[in-house]
Amino acid sequence: MIPVTPEQAIVFVALLVALVLFIDGRLRYDIVALLSLFIVTITGVVGWDRAFLGFANPAVITVAAVLVISRGLHNAGFVELIARRLSRLGDRPTVQVSALTGLVTALSALMNNVGALALLMPVGIRMARWSGRSPSALLLALAFGSCLGGLITLIGTPTNIIIATYRAEHSGSPFTMFDFTPVGLGVALAGLLFIGLVGWRLVPERSGRATREDLFGVEDYLTEVRVPGDSSFAGSSLERLDRRGDVEVAIVELVHRESAQPSIERGGQVEPGDTLVVRGSAGDLKSFIDEFGFTLAEDREVCVWSPGNGQVTLLEAVIRPDSPIIGRTVREIELRSAHGLNLIAVSRPGERLGERLSGIRFRSGDVLLLKGTSGTLEEALKPLGCHPLAERGLRLGEPRRIAFAVGVFGLAIGFAALGLLPVEIVFSMAAVAMVLVSLVPLREIYRSIDWPIIVLLGALLPVVHALESTGGAHLIASSLLSLQGYLPETAILLLIMAGTMLISNVINNAATAVLMAPIAVSLAGDLGASTDAFLMAIAVGASAPFLTPIGHQSNALVMRPAGLKFGDYWRLGLPLSVIVVVVATYLIPHFWPL
Repeated sequence: MIPVTPEQAIVFVALLVALVLFIDGRLRYDIVALLSLFIVTITGVVGWDRAFLGFANPAVITVAAVLVISRGLHNAGFVELIARRLSRLGDRPTVQVSALTGLVTALSALMNNVGALALLMPVGIRMARWSGRSPSALLLALAFGSCLGGLITLIGTPTNIIIATYRAEHSGSPFTMFDFTPVGLGVALAGLLFIGLVGWRLVPERSGRATREDLFGVEDYLTEVRVPGDSSFAGSSLERLDRRGDVEVAIVELVHRESAQPSIERGGQVEPGDTLVVRGSAGDLKSFIDEFGFTLAEDREVCVWSPGNGQVTLLEAVIRPDSPIIGRTVREIELRSAHGLNLIAVSRPGERLGERLSGIRFRSGDVLLLKGTSGTLEEALKPLGCHPLAERGLRLGEPRRIAFAVGVFGLAIGFAALGLLPVEIVFSMAAVAMVLVSLVPLREIYRSIDWPIIVLLGALLPVVHALESTGGAHLIASSLLSLQGYLPETAILLLIMAGTMLISNVINNAATAVLMAPIAVSLAGDLGASTDAFLMAIAVGASAPFLTPIGHQSNALVMRPAGLKFGDYWRLGLPLSVIVVVVATYLIPHFWPL
């Protein structure tokens, strides 16, 4: 038996305590990581002067910068622009699952995978509602697709950034932007093929909270739109809209030359400059406006986006019982002049409003859809007596904002791929660029960053370095070498990948990568095998937690709206995990020879 030194024993105890607490789940993982750090610092294994050096690690900086960039892409309306095209797919489940899962996988390769999932969840819920099916299969497929997409590039998931940084510490150069692509793309395609054709059928039908409207008790909104001269609807009759079965928007009134004409008269011609009073869900209204080239009937002198004016967004707010605006109209409270906001729409739970916005007298419980900059909205809600509900996701983006966000992101990827600048520098510069033009307002910079992940990495990295410096990683690797006489190197690679995958299902995947990377490097060294191959195995295993809802934020995010139970995940996740391990075991030695 190999003797264990006191320093190694302390590190093992710190990691064992962390593992037990990670699995227990009552303490958040960043607090658990700090406790482990305290154990090794108080006992002297890690010096006081090195206790917090983990926060200076390039992986920590890169993860934070990528999260800010993801927020910028979200705010610009880039993902919504793509997702909106999918909202009219047919009702065949195979088509819906394949299209949505493929899109979230592609987006997750280029931005934060949890952010990509959150943006596409409403689309999936809406499609399930239209098809009359439970959202459980569609949402679980989306969650797993976001994990698969993270395998494809360096920035797809924090796990890859950690592995790349770890390689730099041991070989002098990190994995680059697309080093993960040959293996990650092959694994993702195999996983997508399985999910789209077979996997979704394995998910039980559950009754989830099907819509955001359900979550807040919000009925359809009443709003007004103008018909500009270049609208494709100008010169048409209202019957043209009636013939469209895929637009769930009702026209309440047609305001022509300042006279309200009842909507039942469908044969009249709609002229440029007319105003339509319409009712529908937020998503339907957005699609309706975009398709026909309408504009919201509001004062466009207020809150127009510019580089120095902050991010223009839409926010839902509910009127409190003690609000001073109850019983008053939008004109009486001078919403635009006094508060710098525009009222876009009003929803009244349990009642269908049938009058123009300017004539509606507010009641307690009304939900207002307000437009303004992030700062203006935040400052105005308190004096108005309103509680914020949730951003509806209807970013009033302009093509130039989307083009700028995509351009900045594309340049960052290009610089990183060519190795012209270190990845932590180039993505930090891209994040700052998005802040300077208000794609990410100052108030959202630090809200965009997942601070528990940052603390987890910064606190756990010194513990892992202690595992290496004390020889603990080598000790574990030497114990695994006993398998060498019975199994080939490829089988050992498979086992360490599968072991990493199992651990990632019960603890955070970033923590799994931090813990397993030094063991993989030591094992590869003792076997005389490629370090790169074993690090790739850890990257795949740590990013594929498909058996439980607690291994990845994406899995947890869909649990409630999909109505899923803890035991539902393995039904799709177990065969998917087997496919991932088998495909990766074939591809890794092919692209990274052992």
